[in-house]
Amino acid sequence: MFDQLQQQLIKLGPQLLRVPAQAMPFPLQRVCLENALNRALATSIEDEELAFLADKWLKVTVTDLDVSWCMTLKGQKILVAAPQQAADVSFMGALNDLILIAGRKEDADTLFFQRRLQIEGDTELGLEVKNLLDGFDMALLPKPALHGIAKLAEFIAQGSATRFTVSP
Repeated sequence: MFDQLQQQLIKLGPQLLRVPAQAMPFPLQRVCLENALNRALATSIEDEELAFLADKWLKVTVTDLDVSWCMTLKGQKILVAAPQQAADVSFMGALNDLILIAGRKEDADTLFFQRRLQIEGDTELGLEVKNLLDGFDMALLPKPALHGIAKLAEFIAQGSATRFTVSP
């Protein structure tokens, strides 16, 4: 019974979040994303690990929410722009898959080869972004964010695993 409820929550979660995600005004999205990204990646920015993103645009699309953002590094800050900005590389995936990547429950390469994560555009830039994600020290995130991502990713991973289990 719990397995079925868990699977339904995993399936319906993105559908329930779609309207609020699209209704949030872009200026508010921009401020929230810029603050969160600049705080989380402050050490990487300071150590020039994001130099590859200077004057390049990364577009991230959460496909099932139908929301996108473009990002670049300008000086010592990550800037977020509307998705109309021409992107050098684009990452596209479903919300649950992106949460699994963030929570270290799935590898971006695995999802890419399963066609659950799409990367288009500048291959070298895409590889650098992927390597940054793979090497990112999650402990740099605020504890509540780290805990929330970990719990949500675990919930999704467990629910996805039970979906593929064969009952006797």
